[in-house]
Amino acid sequence: MANRLIRSLFATGGMTLVSRITGFVRDILLARLLGTTALADAFFVAFRIPSFLRRVFGEGAFSQAFVPVLAAHLNKDDRDRDRDAEARDFIDHMAGSFALVLLVVAAIGVLAAPVIIWVLAPGFLAEPAKYHLAVRLLRITFPYLFFISLVAMAAGILNTRGRFAAAAFTPVILNLSLIVAAGVVAPGTASPAVTVAWGVFVGGVLQLLFQIPFLHRAGFLPRFRYSFLHPGVRRVFRLMVPGIFGSSIAQINLVVDTMLASFLATGSVSWLYFANRLLEFPLGIFGVALGTVILPHLSAKHAKASVEDFADTLDWALRWVVVIAIPAAVALIVLAMPMIFTLYRYGAFNAFDAAMTGRALVAFAVGLPAFVLIKVLAPGYYARQDTRTPVKIGVIALIANMGFNLALIWPLKHAGLALATSLSGILNAWLLYRGLRRGQIYRPGPGWARLWVQVGSASAVMGGVLGFAARAPQVFEAASGVMRAAMLGAWIAAGLAVYATVMWVLGVRPGALRLRSIGADDV
Repeated sequence: MANRLIRSLFATGGMTLVSRITGFVRDILLARLLGTTALADAFFVAFRIPSFLRRVFGEGAFSQAFVPVLAAHLNKDDRDRDRDAEARDFIDHMAGSFALVLLVVAAIGVLAAPVIIWVLAPGFLAEPAKYHLAVRLLRITFPYLFFISLVAMAAGILNTRGRFAAAAFTPVILNLSLIVAAGVVAPGTASPAVTVAWGVFVGGVLQLLFQIPFLHRAGFLPRFRYSFLHPGVRRVFRLMVPGIFGSSIAQINLVVDTMLASFLATGSVSWLYFANRLLEFPLGIFGVALGTVILPHLSAKHAKASVEDFADTLDWALRWVVVIAIPAAVALIVLAMPMIFTLYRYGAFNAFDAAMTGRALVAFAVGLPAFVLIKVLAPGYYARQDTRTPVKIGVIALIANMGFNLALIWPLKHAGLALATSLSGILNAWLLYRGLRRGQIYRPGPGWARLWVQVGSASAVMGGVLGFAARAPQVFEAASGVMRAAMLGAWIAAGLAVYATVMWVLGVRPGALRLRSIGADDV
C-alpha cells in the first residue's frame, strides 16, 4: 500500500508542480499588467470570492463528503457488476442535483454582486470607481464557480478510482487561459482587468471539458439526473452542511483578511494575494496533494473497518509533513525577498511592493506546517464521515483568528493579518491532532523523537546556508530576470542538497519513506 500511496503522491505532486509553475507565470504577467493598483485590488477581490466558494463547494466540503460516500459504494461486498452499477447511479443523481444547486448559487452571485462586494470589501465604498469595477469583474468571474465545482466532482471520481494525474493537471488549464488573457490579449485593450476576468470564465469552461474524456475512459461519465431524494445524494448534502464551514477555515480567514485589508492602504489586498500565492506553491504541491491522495485510501480503510491500517496511513502522512513542510517553511522565510524579486519585481510592481509582499510572506510562512497538517488531519475525520468535529474546531480557530487580527492589524498592518491567519492555522491543526489522539483514531508509531531532531537539525543548517542569499537582495534587484531565476534556482538547489546531506548524515535513508519506517529507530 505504501508504494502505491507514494506513487500517487508523486503523480499528484508532479502535476501540481506544473500547475504551480504556470501559476507563477500567470502571476508574473498579472503583476506586470496590473501592479498593486486599484485595478489589481478590484480584480483580486473579484477573483478571490469565486475561488473561495470553489474551495467550499468543490475542493472542500463537497469533495470531503462525496469521496467517502462514493468509496463506500465502491467497497461494498456485493458482486462487482452490481456494485459499479449502484455507484454509477449515485454519480448520475449526484451530478444532476449538484449542478442544479451550483446553477442557482451562480445566478444569485451574479445578481447580488454589488451586495457581495459591499459586504466582503467594504473599504472599496470610499473609492466608487474601484467598487464599481469590482462589481463588474465579479459578475464575470462568479460563474467560474459552476464549472470548477463540477470539475472537483470529476476529480473526486477519478481520485477514488486511483487516477490522480489528470485531476491534478486540470488547474494548469486555468493558468494557461489567464496567461493568454494577461500576456497576449489584455495589454492591447482599454480595460485589461475586464479582459483577465473573462480569462477566468473561459478557463473554467475549458477545465470542465478537459475532464470528460478521462471520466468516459474510467467508465463513470455522469448522466445528469436530478433527485434530492436519492440516499447517496442526501448523505452527501447532509455531510456537506457542517463541512462547508469546517473544511474552509483557512479560506474564511483569507476572506476576513481581504475585508480588513480593504480598509488599509491601496495595494494591501494585492500584497496579501501575491504572498499567499507563494505560500500556495509548497502547500499545493505537497499539502493538497497529500490530502487528496490519502482521503480515498482512508475512506476505503474505514469502509473495510481496517483500524490499524487507518492509523498507519495517518502516521505515514504526518511523517511526510514533518520531513517536507518544516524545511519548506524555513526556506520561504529566509528566501522571501529573493523569491519576490525574481517572480514579481517587474513593470508596475515596484521595490516598495516587493518589501510589503515580503513581510506578508514571512508571516504566512510561519503557519505553513500547520496548513499542511490540516490537509492531512482533516481527512482523518472526513474519511470516517465525521464532519461535525472539524466544524467545532473551525469555530474556535475562526474566533481566534478574529482576535489575532484585531491585535495585530494595528502594529503590523497587512502583515499582521497574515500572521493572524498563521496563528489560527496552528491552533486549528493542534485541535484536530488532539481530537484524533484522544479518540484513539491515530496512534503515533515509533521514532518520532528522533525524526524531530533529524528534521530540526537539517532545517537549521539549511537555513543558515540560505541566509547568505537573503543578505544581498540588491544583487537580485540589479540582475536581469533570467539571472535572478538562475541565482534563485542555484540557491534552492543548494538548500535542498544541504538538507538532504544532513538528513543522510543523521541516519535518514531513502527507505525511510516507506510506511511505518520514516524516523524509526531501525532506519
